[in-house]
Amino acid sequence: MTHVITKLCTRQGDCVEVCPVDCIVPGPKEDPVWGKYFYIDPDTCIDCGACVPVCPPAAIFPEEDVPPEYQADIAMNKEYFTNGPGYWEFDLEAERAPRQK
Repeated sequence: MTHVITKLCTRQGDCVEVCPVDCIVPGPKEDPVWGKYFYIDPDTCIDCGACVPVCPPAAIFPEEDVPPEYQADIAMNKEYFTNGPGYWEFDLEAERAPRQK
């Protein structure tokens, strides 16, 4: 199994910092198709769950627990790595959304 980032993602990026296998990447901010969210590579995720408690909007779920209204996000995460930008060199601070105070 894998974990899935849903459309609840607010691009805080805390998940990237705790992932032990570096399988979470942001969609390039300026990309009109992929720039709204961060994505988890389902083929690399080891299902450790380290990303879940650090996600401020609670946007990350184990695949089997993704709520019905976010089921399409399972395919969206996979599509990002198969036909989207996939892995790329990024500056996490530049890709994060501004922090809410």
